Amino acid sequence: MKPSRFAILLALVFLTVGAASAEVLKIVVDDAIQPATAEYIGRAIEAAAANHDQALLIELDTPGGFVDSTDEIIQHILTSKVPVIIYVAPTGSRAASAGLFILEAADIAAMASGTHTGAAHPVSALFKPDETMMKKIENDAAAQMRSVVSKRGRNVEAADSAVRESKSFTEQEALDKKLIDYIASDQQDLFRQISDKPFKRFDGTTATLKLAGATVHTYPMSLKLRILAYILDPNILIIILAIGALCIYFEFNHPGAVVPGTIGVIFILLAAFAMHLLPIRFAALAMILVAFALFVAEAKFASHGVLTAGGIALLTLGSLLLVDSPVPELRVHLVTALAVSVPLGLITALLMTIAVRARRNKIVTGEQGLVGEVGIAQTALFPAGKIFVHGELWDAISSATVPAGERVIVRQVDGLTLRVDPVPVEKLVMA
Repeated sequence: MKPSRFAILLALVFLTVGAASAEVLKIVVDDAIQPATAEYIGRAIEAAAANHDQALLIELDTPGGFVDSTDEIIQHILTSKVPVIIYVAPTGSRAASAGLFILEAADIAAMASGTHTGAAHPVSALFKPDETMMKKIENDAAAQMRSVVSKRGRNVEAADSAVRESKSFTEQEALDKKLIDYIASDQQDLFRQISDKPFKRFDGTTATLKLAGATVHTYPMSLKLRILAYILDPNILIIILAIGALCIYFEFNHPGAVVPGTIGVIFILLAAFAMHLLPIRFAALAMILVAFALFVAEAKFASHGVLTAGGIALLTLGSLLLVDSPVPELRVHLVTALAVSVPLGLITALLMTIAVRARRNKIVTGEQGLVGEVGIAQTALFPAGKIFVHGELWDAISSATVPAGERVIVRQVDGLTLRVDPVPVEKLVMA
């Protein structure tokens, strides 16, 4: 009898512990969708599976983002062994454009009050493709949306209209049209609503979660991903590129300075790495390179600022066109482009002008600096004697006899002896 009671008690303990041990991993995505976001979500899904968490909760607030990164995130979610819950929150947040695709890919889609989603029509950043190409892009996006939504058992027609007609929905409209599964005031309210409610996974199986009172652990973004997300901001990218180019330029004009060259190489490599991950317009990159060429040419040709103005215009335009993104948050802003191009153009033109003028100036140091200088004969030159020039007393040999106190001009430096000529009287009068 006693062993039986002990077994029952032990079973109850295990059941209690099991019920209390439900854990959810949580991440927050509150920016535009880009490569760092895709990697962050992928790693969070792997961590949730490795820790045997009940689910992964993604708190979402995004204006949209890059198509490739969105596709990668959807792939991560659809193949996840752990159920993924997308919760558009807090109040005032949105899951626009690419955000709707991610929301619909979730095992469980939910929104907080005062949020909205939709407007998922594919667009180009600045140049609209021809009608046939635009139709292909639209049909492809709509097909992807229908494929995901139908597997999740949600409203295919409403989701398709968000792509083709750019429709947007409030949280209540999204719930009424069955684009989402729940409206929740906070995550614990969401967990209570989800608990014991069956939902459809992408492979067609049905599952349930017991999340009421679940412990939530936050999965932080690694330092590497934080740095990556930072440099993938196009506004930061153009600043990094400009600093790198300026440092390299300074190193070329002051060989051996080392520090500017080192900093320049690091910044250029960081910019190159970011551009490798972003959809870059190479024509815009060519504009930026030509702009630097115009800055250099300004110092060599008397254009009276025309080349510098052209370089600034090209650098500004190239910066604005550099990243091909339909989302304003993932493009270089006009203020940033002007703040980089105007000072950079003026600085590089100024530095190059100073460098060219320095090369053209007469050398005033060393042996070459003595040639052409006028000195005073300290002793009579018959033809050798002493002269005072450049603040120093030198041995000199004159081409003609020169009385003491007369001026002579240095024609050649021969070791420690100067070869001089008498200064013509006409030159003295002109001086």
